Amino acid sequence: MNTYQDMIDPAARLRDAGLRPTRQRVALADLLFAKGDRHLTAEELHEEAVFAGVGCSLATVYNTLHQFTDAGLLRVLSLETAKTYFDTNISDHHHFVVDGSTEVFDVPDGSITVGNLPVPPEGMEISHVDVVIRLRPKR
Repeated sequence: MNTYQDMIDPAARLRDAGLRPTRQRVALADLLFAKGDRHLTAEELHEEAVFAGVGCSLATVYNTLHQFTDAGLLRVLSLETAKTYFDTNISDHHHFVVDGSTEVFDVPDGSITVGNLPVPPEGMEISHVDVVIRLRPKR
């Protein structure tokens, strides 16, 4: 699914999100968003950046991913794995995770209905619900 955000250039996307489009941010945004919706770790993005000739440290990649998340361009996935995954699809959706692997897939829209949620504590509201479905190869 291509949205307006997918079609605009990385510098414009950053400006629209209130971020200054530095050379490194633009290069990392281009790597992140040019391939459509995806789930990746900072280490994976750093590897892509090195391969593409983008000069930046792993610390810069981490900082940039967190800046993009704070600006609403990415979503951090809580998958209870040793790694933090960043999702370029910021809509409310759920995930399949393959145990013992780095594979993460979006659950198709409309295939899960979550009901009977508890009433949140006073003064709080539910912002979203994450469903993670763990997969393994058939035996």
